Amino acid sequence: MTETPQRPLRVLAAMSGGVDSAVAAARAAEAGHDVTGVHLALSANPQSFRTGARGCCTIEDSRDARRAADVIGIPFYVWDLADRFREDVVEDFVAEYEAGRTPNPCLRCNEKIKFAALLDKALALGFDAVCTGHYAKVILHEDGTRELHRASDMAKDQSYVLGVLDDRQLAHAMFPLGDTLTTKDEVRAEAERRGLAVAKKPDSHDICFIADGDTQGFLAQRLGRSEGDIVDESGAKVGTHEGAYGFTIGQRKGLRIGTPAPDGKPRYVLDISPVTNTVTVGPASALDVTGLTAIRPRWCGAAPAGPGTYTAQLRAHGGESEVRAELVDGELRVRFTEPVRGVAPGQAIVLYDGTRVVGSATIASTLRAQDPAEDTATAV
Repeated sequence: MTETPQRPLRVLAAMSGGVDSAVAAARAAEAGHDVTGVHLALSANPQSFRTGARGCCTIEDSRDARRAADVIGIPFYVWDLADRFREDVVEDFVAEYEAGRTPNPCLRCNEKIKFAALLDKALALGFDAVCTGHYAKVILHEDGTRELHRASDMAKDQSYVLGVLDDRQLAHAMFPLGDTLTTKDEVRAEAERRGLAVAKKPDSHDICFIADGDTQGFLAQRLGRSEGDIVDESGAKVGTHEGAYGFTIGQRKGLRIGTPAPDGKPRYVLDISPVTNTVTVGPASALDVTGLTAIRPRWCGAAPAGPGTYTAQLRAHGGESEVRAELVDGELRVRFTEPVRGVAPGQAIVLYDGTRVVGSATIASTLRAQDPAEDTATAV
Protein backbone atom coordinates (compact mmCIF):
# COMPACT_ATOMS: atom_id res chain seq x y z
CA MET A 1 0.00 0.00 0.00
CA THR A 2 1.11 3.60 -0.53
CA GLU A 3 2.32 5.30 2.60
CA THR A 4 -0.47 7.29 4.29
CA PRO A 5 0.64 8.27 7.81
CA GLN A 6 -2.10 8.12 10.47
CA ARG A 7 -0.78 11.11 12.36
CA PRO A 8 0.35 14.56 11.24
CA LEU A 9 4.11 14.73 10.76
CA ARG A 10 6.59 17.51 11.24
CA VAL A 11 7.75 17.93 7.65
CA LEU A 12 10.66 19.93 6.28
CA ALA A 13 9.84 20.84 2.67
CA ALA A 14 12.89 21.48 0.48
CA MET A 15 11.78 24.37 -1.75
CA SER A 16 14.02 25.02 -4.74
CA GLY A 17 11.99 27.95 -6.01
CA GLY A 18 10.39 25.85 -8.76
CA VAL A 19 6.81 24.78 -9.33
CA ASP A 20 7.19 21.09 -8.35
CA SER A 21 8.64 21.68 -4.89
CA ALA A 22 6.11 24.45 -4.22
CA VAL A 23 3.13 22.23 -5.10
CA ALA A 24 4.65 19.35 -3.08
CA ALA A 25 4.93 21.61 -0.01
CA ALA A 26 1.36 22.83 -0.52
CA ARG A 27 0.02 19.28 -0.77
CA ALA A 28 1.89 18.24 2.39
CA ALA A 29 0.39 21.18 4.28
CA GLU A 30 -3.07 20.50 2.87
CA ALA A 31 -2.78 16.88 4.09
CA GLY A 32 -2.57 18.22 7.64
CA HIS A 33 1.16 17.98 8.25
CA ASP A 34 3.10 20.62 10.17
CA VAL A 35 5.23 21.90 7.28
CA THR A 36 8.22 24.22 7.34
CA GLY A 37 9.80 25.36 4.07
CA VAL A 38 13.54 25.59 3.58
CA HIS A 39 15.59 26.79 0.62
CA LEU A 40 19.15 25.51 0.33
CA ALA A 41 21.77 28.16 -0.38
CA LEU A 42 24.29 26.11 -2.32
CA SER A 43 26.72 28.79 -3.46
CA ALA A 44 28.77 31.33 -1.52
CA ASN A 45 28.02 33.63 -4.46
CA PRO A 46 24.52 32.76 -5.73
CA GLN A 47 24.86 35.20 -8.64
CA SER A 48 27.55 32.89 -10.05
CA PHE A 49 24.90 30.23 -10.55
CA ARG A 50 22.41 30.13 -13.36
CA THR A 51 20.04 33.08 -13.70
CA GLY A 52 16.86 33.63 -15.64
CA ALA A 53 14.88 31.03 -13.65
CA ARG A 54 16.85 28.16 -15.14
CA GLY A 55 18.50 26.68 -12.08
CA CYS A 56 17.60 26.02 -8.46
CA CYS A 57 20.28 27.92 -6.58
CA THR A 58 20.01 31.61 -7.52
CA ILE A 59 18.96 34.60 -5.44
CA GLU A 60 15.75 34.83 -7.48
CA ASP A 61 15.05 31.16 -6.75
CA SER A 62 15.27 31.76 -3.01
CA ARG A 63 12.89 34.70 -3.37
CA ASP A 64 10.46 32.60 -5.39
CA ALA A 65 10.58 29.89 -2.71
CA ARG A 66 9.93 32.43 0.05
CA ARG A 67 6.93 33.89 -1.80
CA ALA A 68 5.50 30.39 -2.31
CA ALA A 69 5.89 29.59 1.40
CA ASP A 70 4.09 32.84 2.27
CA VAL A 71 1.16 31.89 0.02
CA ILE A 72 0.99 28.36 1.47
CA GLY A 73 1.15 29.87 4.95
CA ILE A 74 4.16 27.97 6.30
CA PRO A 75 7.35 29.15 8.04
CA PHE A 76 10.34 29.55 5.74
CA TYR A 77 14.10 29.55 6.21
CA VAL A 78 17.23 29.61 4.07
CA TRP A 79 19.94 27.17 5.10
CA ASP A 80 23.53 27.63 4.01
CA LEU A 81 24.91 24.34 2.71
CA ALA A 82 27.36 25.94 0.27
CA ASP A 83 30.46 24.35 1.79
CA ARG A 84 28.97 20.84 1.74
CA PHE A 85 27.70 21.36 -1.80
CA ARG A 86 31.10 22.55 -3.01
CA GLU A 87 32.92 19.61 -1.43
CA ASP A 88 30.44 16.81 -2.14
CA VAL A 89 29.03 17.85 -5.51
CA VAL A 90 31.11 20.47 -7.34
CA GLU A 91 34.56 19.16 -6.41
CA ASP A 92 33.42 15.58 -6.97
CA PHE A 93 32.12 16.60 -10.42
CA VAL A 94 35.49 18.13 -11.38
CA ALA A 95 37.49 15.20 -9.98
CA GLU A 96 35.38 12.66 -11.85
CA TYR A 97 35.87 14.41 -15.20
CA GLU A 98 39.58 14.79 -14.48
CA ALA A 99 39.74 11.01 -14.00
CA GLY A 100 38.03 10.39 -17.34
CA ARG A 101 34.63 9.53 -15.88
CA THR A 102 31.16 11.01 -16.48
CA PRO A 103 29.41 11.94 -13.20
CA ASN A 104 25.77 12.82 -12.48
CA PRO A 105 25.79 15.85 -10.14
CA CYS A 106 22.02 15.79 -9.54
CA LEU A 107 22.21 12.23 -8.25
CA ARG A 108 25.16 13.13 -6.05
CA CYS A 109 23.26 16.15 -4.71
CA ASN A 110 20.32 13.94 -3.73
CA GLU A 111 22.65 11.50 -1.99
CA LYS A 112 24.97 13.92 -0.20
CA ILE A 113 22.91 17.08 0.26
CA LYS A 114 19.13 16.61 0.20
CA PHE A 115 18.99 13.20 1.85
CA ALA A 116 22.17 13.30 3.94
CA ALA A 117 23.15 16.78 5.11
CA LEU A 118 19.59 18.16 4.96
CA LEU A 119 17.93 15.06 6.40
CA ASP A 120 20.45 14.77 9.25
CA LYS A 121 19.86 18.40 10.19
CA ALA A 122 16.09 17.97 9.91
CA LEU A 123 16.06 14.92 12.21
CA ALA A 124 18.29 16.70 14.72
CA LEU A 125 15.71 19.51 14.84
CA GLY A 126 12.86 17.10 15.48
CA PHE A 127 11.36 16.82 12.00
CA ASP A 128 9.90 13.49 10.93
CA ALA A 129 10.37 13.73 7.17
CA VAL A 130 11.88 15.69 4.31
CA CYS A 131 9.49 16.53 1.49
CA THR A 132 10.66 17.24 -2.08
CA GLY A 133 9.05 17.76 -5.45
CA HIS A 134 10.53 14.61 -6.99
CA TYR A 135 8.24 12.35 -9.01
CA ALA A 136 8.61 8.98 -7.26
CA LYS A 137 6.68 6.87 -4.74
CA VAL A 138 7.53 5.41 -1.34
CA ILE A 139 5.37 2.38 -0.56
CA LEU A 140 4.94 1.18 3.03
CA HIS A 141 4.12 -2.49 3.64
CA GLU A 142 2.30 -4.01 6.61
CA ASP A 143 5.55 -5.42 8.01
CA GLY A 144 6.98 -1.89 8.19
CA THR A 145 9.34 -2.20 5.23
CA ARG A 146 9.45 0.51 2.60
CA GLU A 147 10.10 0.43 -1.12
CA LEU A 148 10.95 3.14 -3.62
CA HIS A 149 8.95 2.91 -6.85
CA ARG A 150 8.70 4.76 -10.11
CA ALA A 151 6.19 7.62 -10.27
CA SER A 152 2.69 6.87 -11.51
CA ASP A 153 3.44 9.01 -14.57
CA MET A 154 6.45 7.46 -16.30
CA ALA A 155 6.93 10.59 -18.40
CA LYS A 156 7.91 12.51 -15.25
CA ASP A 157 9.50 9.67 -13.26
CA GLN A 158 12.63 10.76 -11.34
CA SER A 159 13.36 7.56 -9.43
CA TYR A 160 16.69 7.20 -11.26
CA VAL A 161 18.24 10.15 -9.40
CA LEU A 162 16.80 8.81 -6.12
CA GLY A 163 18.29 5.33 -6.53
CA VAL A 164 21.05 6.25 -4.07
CA LEU A 165 18.63 6.40 -1.10
CA ASP A 166 18.93 3.71 1.55
CA ASP A 167 16.39 2.31 4.03
CA ARG A 168 16.97 4.99 6.64
CA GLN A 169 16.57 7.80 4.14
CA LEU A 170 13.44 6.27 2.60
CA ALA A 171 11.90 6.08 6.07
CA HIS A 172 12.01 9.87 6.24
CA ALA A 173 11.29 10.76 2.59
CA MET A 174 8.02 12.22 1.32
CA PHE A 175 7.20 12.69 -2.38
CA PRO A 176 3.68 14.18 -2.65
CA LEU A 177 3.83 14.30 -6.47
CA GLY A 178 4.67 10.62 -6.94
CA ASP A 179 1.09 9.40 -7.30
CA THR A 180 0.13 12.21 -9.66
CA LEU A 181 -1.28 10.92 -12.93
CA THR A 182 -1.35 14.39 -14.43
CA THR A 183 0.61 16.29 -17.01
CA LYS A 184 3.08 18.99 -16.08
CA ASP A 185 0.59 21.51 -17.43
CA GLU A 186 -1.94 20.26 -14.87
CA VAL A 187 0.61 20.61 -12.06
CA ARG A 188 1.20 24.17 -13.23
CA ALA A 189 -2.57 24.74 -13.31
CA GLU A 190 -2.77 23.49 -9.72
CA ALA A 191 -0.02 25.93 -8.73
CA GLU A 192 -1.97 28.73 -10.38
CA ARG A 193 -5.16 27.76 -8.55
CA ARG A 194 -3.22 27.88 -5.31
CA GLY A 195 -1.95 31.35 -6.15
CA LEU A 196 1.68 30.30 -6.50
CA ALA A 197 3.60 32.73 -8.69
CA VAL A 198 5.98 29.97 -9.84
CA ALA A 199 3.16 28.33 -11.83
CA LYS A 200 4.64 29.47 -15.15
CA LYS A 201 8.31 29.36 -14.17
CA PRO A 202 10.42 27.30 -16.62
CA ASP A 203 11.86 24.01 -15.41
CA SER A 204 15.56 23.80 -14.62
CA HIS A 205 17.52 21.57 -16.99
CA ASP A 206 21.22 22.26 -16.99
CA ILE A 207 23.80 21.91 -14.22
CA CYS A 208 22.96 24.59 -11.66
CA PHE A 209 26.54 25.47 -10.73
CA ILE A 210 27.66 26.10 -14.33
CA ALA A 211 26.29 29.59 -14.86
CA ASP A 212 26.46 29.74 -18.66
CA GLY A 213 25.83 26.06 -19.41
CA ASP A 214 29.35 25.64 -20.86
CA THR A 215 30.56 22.49 -19.09
CA GLN A 216 33.78 22.29 -21.07
CA GLY A 217 34.60 25.93 -20.32
CA PHE A 218 33.87 25.39 -16.63
CA LEU A 219 36.19 22.39 -16.50
CA ALA A 220 38.91 24.22 -18.44
CA GLN A 221 38.79 27.04 -15.90
CA ARG A 222 39.13 24.55 -13.02
CA LEU A 223 41.59 22.12 -14.59
CA GLY A 224 43.43 24.24 -17.13
CA ARG A 225 43.79 23.56 -20.84
CA SER A 226 45.95 20.56 -21.69
CA GLU A 227 46.42 19.75 -25.36
CA GLY A 228 46.48 16.09 -26.32
CA ASP A 229 45.87 13.72 -29.20
CA ILE A 230 42.67 12.33 -30.64
CA VAL A 231 43.45 8.90 -32.09
CA ASP A 232 41.54 6.21 -33.93
CA GLU A 233 41.29 2.56 -32.89
CA SER A 234 44.64 1.78 -34.52
CA GLY A 235 46.34 4.52 -32.51
CA ALA A 236 46.79 6.85 -35.50
CA LYS A 237 46.47 10.55 -34.67
CA VAL A 238 43.43 12.13 -36.30
CA GLY A 239 43.18 15.38 -34.36
CA THR A 240 43.98 17.28 -31.17
CA HIS A 241 42.01 18.48 -28.16
CA GLU A 242 42.47 21.02 -25.36
CA GLY A 243 41.66 18.67 -22.49
CA ALA A 244 40.50 15.06 -22.37
CA TYR A 245 38.12 16.01 -19.55
CA GLY A 246 35.98 17.84 -22.12
CA PHE A 247 34.74 14.59 -23.69
CA THR A 248 32.32 11.84 -22.74
CA ILE A 249 31.97 8.27 -23.99
CA GLY A 250 29.60 8.17 -26.97
CA GLN A 251 30.09 11.85 -27.85
CA ARG A 252 29.79 12.63 -31.55
CA LYS A 253 29.64 16.41 -31.88
CA GLY A 254 32.46 18.82 -31.16
CA LEU A 255 35.30 16.41 -31.95
CA ARG A 256 36.86 18.74 -34.55
CA ILE A 257 38.56 15.93 -36.42
CA GLY A 258 40.07 17.13 -39.67
CA THR A 259 40.63 13.67 -41.17
CA PRO A 260 37.42 11.86 -42.21
CA ALA A 261 36.94 8.19 -41.38
CA PRO A 262 37.85 5.76 -44.21
CA ASP A 263 34.22 4.68 -44.51
CA GLY A 264 32.94 8.26 -44.37
CA LYS A 265 30.75 7.54 -41.35
CA PRO A 266 30.66 9.62 -38.16
CA ARG A 267 33.09 8.82 -35.37
CA TYR A 268 32.33 8.73 -31.67
CA VAL A 269 34.36 8.93 -28.48
CA LEU A 270 35.22 5.36 -27.46
CA ASP A 271 37.68 5.92 -24.65
CA ILE A 272 39.22 8.70 -22.55
CA SER A 273 42.65 8.20 -21.02
CA PRO A 274 43.53 10.91 -18.47
CA VAL A 275 46.97 9.34 -17.92
CA THR A 276 48.07 9.86 -21.54
CA ASN A 277 45.60 12.72 -22.15
CA THR A 278 44.35 10.80 -25.19
CA VAL A 279 40.85 10.54 -26.62
CA THR A 280 40.10 7.50 -28.80
CA VAL A 281 37.39 7.68 -31.46
CA GLY A 282 35.79 5.11 -33.73
CA PRO A 283 32.57 3.87 -35.31
CA ALA A 284 29.25 3.69 -33.47
CA SER A 285 29.34 -0.11 -33.53
CA ALA A 286 32.43 -0.04 -31.29
CA LEU A 287 30.31 1.52 -28.55
CA ASP A 288 28.25 -1.66 -28.08
CA VAL A 289 28.49 -2.70 -24.42
CA THR A 290 27.59 -6.22 -23.33
CA GLY A 291 28.33 -5.92 -19.62
CA LEU A 292 29.77 -3.79 -16.87
CA THR A 293 31.17 -3.75 -13.35
CA ALA A 294 29.86 -1.16 -10.90
CA ILE A 295 31.15 -0.16 -7.47
CA ARG A 296 29.78 1.44 -4.29
CA PRO A 297 26.34 -0.22 -4.52
CA ARG A 298 23.53 1.31 -2.46
CA TRP A 299 20.36 -0.68 -1.89
CA CYS A 300 16.80 0.60 -1.40
CA GLY A 301 16.20 -2.31 0.97
CA ALA A 302 18.03 -5.61 1.40
CA ALA A 303 20.87 -6.39 -1.00
CA PRO A 304 20.04 -9.07 -3.61
CA ALA A 305 20.87 -12.54 -2.26
CA GLY A 306 22.12 -13.94 -5.57
CA PRO A 307 22.04 -13.43 -9.34
CA GLY A 308 18.79 -12.08 -10.70
CA THR A 309 17.10 -10.61 -13.76
CA TYR A 310 16.26 -6.91 -13.64
CA THR A 311 15.79 -3.91 -15.86
CA ALA A 312 18.48 -1.24 -15.71
CA GLN A 313 18.44 2.50 -16.37
CA LEU A 314 21.77 4.14 -17.22
CA ARG A 315 20.90 7.84 -17.42
CA ALA A 316 18.26 10.15 -16.01
CA HIS A 317 16.19 10.30 -19.18
CA GLY A 318 17.19 6.97 -20.69
CA GLY A 319 15.18 3.86 -21.35
CA GLU A 320 15.35 0.47 -19.65
CA SER A 321 17.47 -2.53 -20.64
CA GLU A 322 17.07 -6.12 -19.42
CA VAL A 323 20.09 -7.36 -17.45
CA ARG A 324 21.39 -10.20 -15.33
CA ALA A 325 23.08 -8.80 -12.24
CA GLU A 326 24.95 -10.29 -9.29
CA LEU A 327 26.82 -8.88 -6.30
CA VAL A 328 30.35 -10.35 -6.26
CA ASP A 329 32.86 -9.33 -3.57
CA GLY A 330 31.05 -6.05 -3.04
CA GLU A 331 30.92 -5.20 -6.75
CA LEU A 332 27.90 -5.36 -9.03
CA ARG A 333 28.50 -7.52 -12.13
CA VAL A 334 26.00 -6.87 -14.92
CA ARG A 335 25.40 -8.51 -18.30
CA PHE A 336 22.99 -7.03 -20.85
CA THR A 337 20.54 -9.22 -22.74
CA GLU A 338 21.08 -6.96 -25.77
CA PRO A 339 24.10 -4.66 -26.28
CA VAL A 340 23.63 -1.02 -25.31
CA ARG A 341 25.55 2.10 -26.30
CA GLY A 342 26.82 5.26 -24.64
CA VAL A 343 27.76 3.64 -21.32
CA ALA A 344 30.51 5.54 -19.52
CA PRO A 345 32.44 4.93 -16.30
CA GLY A 346 31.21 7.31 -13.62
CA GLN A 347 27.57 7.04 -14.63
CA ALA A 348 25.09 5.44 -12.26
CA ILE A 349 23.28 2.22 -13.07
CA VAL A 350 19.95 1.84 -11.29
CA LEU A 351 18.31 -1.59 -11.12
CA TYR A 352 14.54 -2.10 -11.14
CA ASP A 353 12.27 -5.03 -10.38
CA GLY A 354 9.16 -3.92 -12.20
CA THR A 355 8.56 -0.40 -10.88
CA ARG A 356 10.51 -1.04 -7.66
CA VAL A 357 13.96 0.51 -7.34
CA VAL A 358 16.33 -2.24 -6.19
CA GLY A 359 19.39 -0.04 -5.85
CA SER A 360 22.17 1.75 -7.68
CA ALA A 361 25.92 1.63 -8.20
CA THR A 362 28.62 3.64 -9.98
CA ILE A 363 29.91 2.16 -13.25
CA ALA A 364 33.64 1.42 -12.98
CA SER A 365 34.29 -0.45 -16.24
CA THR A 366 32.45 -1.86 -19.23
CA LEU A 367 32.70 -4.89 -21.52
CA ARG A 368 32.52 -4.18 -25.22
CA ALA A 369 31.84 -6.65 -28.01
CA GLN A 370 34.91 -6.85 -30.27
CA ASP A 371 33.05 -8.40 -33.16
CA PRO A 372 29.28 -8.99 -33.42
CA ALA A 373 30.02 -12.45 -34.79
CA GLU A 374 32.26 -13.43 -31.90
CA ASP A 375 31.40 -14.15 -28.29
CA THR A 376 34.28 -12.10 -26.93
CA ALA A 377 34.49 -8.82 -25.10
CA THR A 378 37.02 -6.22 -24.08
CA ALA A 379 37.09 -4.43 -20.74
CA VAL A 380 37.18 -0.61 -20.92
